[in-house]
Amino acid sequence: MKRTPMTQRGAEALRAELKRLKSEARPAVIKAIAEARGHGDLSENAEYHAAREQQGFIEGRIREIEAKLSNAEVIDPSTLPNSGRVVFGAFVELEDEEGNRLMYQVVGEDEADIGAGRISITSPIARALVGKSEGDVVDVTAPGGVRSLEIVVVRFE
Repeated sequence: MKRTPMTQRGAEALRAELKRLKSEARPAVIKAIAEARGHGDLSENAEYHAAREQQGFIEGRIREIEAKLSNAEVIDPSTLPNSGRVVFGAFVELEDEEGNRLMYQVVGEDEADIGAGRISITSPIARALVGKSEGDVVDVTAPGGVRSLEIVVVRFE
């Protein structure tokens, strides 16, 4: 099976969500199902059906997280040699045509948060950047059109 790259922060976030689902959400929904059963006829009990639906969602998310963690290849960017090339985990400082500076870290799909400066390794920007070096100019096809970005600094923390 294919290994999925993930930073330590991303793996810890998934483990925390898994722990919360198993220790808080799962017991709460089981309690809600038990209470709804006490209200009588299950065929017309909206509370019961809603709780069962929620239980299905929680169990599905638990399975999904467990699968992701079992296939995860946790990469610590601070241990990577700084070759000046963009690879998974790298922090990349970019400059666009207007002179605006952008800072991104290339992370796994589950960790991506553009507002926090983390872009998925599968995003158009990351795909254009991976393998390039400081000083290179890349053209990125974005929904707003093609943007040229210069790689100013590549670092690993």
